[in-house]
Amino acid sequence: MRQKNSRLDVTLYILIAVLMTAGAFASGYFTRAIAERREDNYPLLTESRSLLETIYLGQLPPGAQLQYGAVRGLVSAVGDPYTVFLEPPAQELESQSLAGEFGGIGVVLNRNEAGDVVLTVYPDLPAARAGVQSGDLLIEISGAPVERGESPDDISARIRGPVGSKVTIAVRRGGNANALHFTLIREAIELPSVTGSLLKQHPTIGLVTISRFSEKTPSEVRQTAQDLKSQGATMLILDLRGNGGGLLQSAIDTAGLFLDGGVIMHEKRRGEDEKTFTAPASGPLADMKLVILVNHGTASAAEILAGALRDRGRGPLIGQQTYGKGSVQLVFTLSDNSSVHVTNARWYTPDHTAIDGGVGLEPDIELQPGTDGSDPELARAITYLESLP
Repeated sequence: MRQKNSRLDVTLYILIAVLMTAGAFASGYFTRAIAERREDNYPLLTESRSLLETIYLGQLPPGAQLQYGAVRGLVSAVGDPYTVFLEPPAQELESQSLAGEFGGIGVVLNRNEAGDVVLTVYPDLPAARAGVQSGDLLIEISGAPVERGESPDDISARIRGPVGSKVTIAVRRGGNANALHFTLIREAIELPSVTGSLLKQHPTIGLVTISRFSEKTPSEVRQTAQDLKSQGATMLILDLRGNGGGLLQSAIDTAGLFLDGGVIMHEKRRGEDEKTFTAPASGPLADMKLVILVNHGTASAAEILAGALRDRGRGPLIGQQTYGKGSVQLVFTLSDNSSVHVTNARWYTPDHTAIDGGVGLEPDIELQPGTDGSDPELARAITYLESLP
């Protein structure tokens, strides 16, 4: 995206780190402003709604829900799994995840077996400082009750908001029937997309894991790698397993860190000539020996990075065939902050390899995941790096 995926007793809804997959993998996204409005006439929709309003036995949902249903049907009729419609709460959560931070209060929600929303409170954040305790039941947000059937997206969106704004929550503690009310000031909650560590038994090898591609990912990768270099790392294992993608530009900029100029990817957009994206000269990590871990969950923007590094000879891919999503979506924010994601382009690796339609990238060294808690892909990556001159 240019600037503007046995019985459980508890279902965990994470507020601190939400990664929107929306039934598929996060796309290489570009954003656009509100879509152009057209006065197209869909008489069958009008006739159908009139029939529902006139003769339907039950109570119709609110007008907005009927409209969302119509839009969702229109978009799905295209037959492309990545051309989708998102309602406002889901769109807001996705935007926050891809931005890398949101305004929140520092809690995790658990829905228990009875349907209650149970809070787990993170230390040193607004909820904890105000006296909210882990185990409290969330019953109200800004004066509106938390309903048993309310979706996690809706609950999350209601608690989140602009940094510095206020939100009031009511909780019930223990067997006390009286509610406790807390007025909290939202703070910036970061959603880091990168983690790194020096391998204990291999002090010259650093492991860098990228979970998704947000606006902050390139700077996080650069800082993480530089920290590992300062600790003695001369080689890196880049772990992209389970990375469903994210922002296209983020993946391109991340690839540029590891390359000394040259092609990163090619893009073919409707009605336009092919465009080639290149790396700047002298990437700060271009001198580090590298290997890339991938699996079936490595998709979209993550495949862009993996394909670029493999084709440019920076390092082999170890693991399993990747997901195979080589399309780019334009994201249009509509007038009520819902959005439509429209597939508008295909991308190709530097060698012009097409991966869309589930084809994916074939690993250079194919290994299956361990079934006993072991990590054969990581072990093979270590062996590979240690064999280099």
